[in-house]
Amino acid sequence: MTLLPPDLDPELVERLVATGGGALCRKMGIEFHELSAERSVATMPVEGNTQVIGLLHGGAHVVLGESLGSISSAIHGGPDRYAVGIEINATHSRSVTEGVVTATCTALVLGRTLCTHEIVITDSDGRRLSTVRMTNMLRDR
Repeated sequence: MTLLPPDLDPELVERLVATGGGALCRKMGIEFHELSAERSVATMPVEGNTQVIGLLHGGAHVVLGESLGSISSAIHGGPDRYAVGIEINATHSRSVTEGVVTATCTALVLGRTLCTHEIVITDSDGRRLSTVRMTNMLRDR
């Protein structure tokens, strides 16, 4: 069960529930466990998300990070604004070939028009695999 802030925009909750976070998140097996503007957590299986030599694909790390950063920014934006990604980068520090990875998204800046989050992706032993940093612009609806 995903933990959500009690004052979350009902329309955003409906979209998240109806889409499971979006088609790509469903395809990759991403599961959301905690969602807020300040801190969000999700997991993703390695199986099904590997590149040709069996390592978790670097792009899968980025999809997981961007999914959390975007949702966290949308939560901060509230019902009158939506989040649009304007920058993302990732540093891959270690590889993984099996199991489930965990992404923890932490807000660095929650501004009026920009949000920046750092997403740390770890393996089942808590070792850092990647660090993703994402900036979203908040736009009026």
